[in-house]
Amino acid sequence: MDLATLRRLFAYDDWSNRETLASLQAGGASEKALGLFAHVIAAEWLWLDRIRGAPQRSPVWPEWTLAECAGELPRLRQAWDDYFERVEAANLPDRIAYINTKGETWTSRVGDILMHVVLHSVYHRGQVATQVRGAGGEPAYTDYIESVRRGSLPEFP
Repeated sequence: MDLATLRRLFAYDDWSNRETLASLQAGGASEKALGLFAHVIAAEWLWLDRIRGAPQRSPVWPEWTLAECAGELPRLRQAWDDYFERVEAANLPDRIAYINTKGETWTSRVGDILMHVVLHSVYHRGQVATQVRGAGGEPAYTDYIESVRRGSLPEFP
């Protein structure tokens, strides 16, 4: 995986998070949907903190309000943008040691962590969509190709 593709995937991730937030704000914010969405955001922070070697800033399953989730998204996007401004392709194979939420020690490559962040978020946003629909709301349409169609992603170099 090259750095340009990862940057594009993180742009997609940010767009998808904002679309999901909008669907929750439009009336689909059941307790379960909100909990899943808060987890998406908190897990992204968790992995960024691990890559940076920083302490974990919040529980991985925080009890955030919709307003708190909304407040986290621009900060999260800026933090990832800042990270991608500094990281180099040569850093992607670097290994990061961390302790997971079960207390187990692991080591993972930066590139694998970055891919995991995007895929983990996609998985849970799908669960959010199911919850929103189940509550009678209209889930966000966050397919990757939809973000491409809307021109929401940077072009490949």
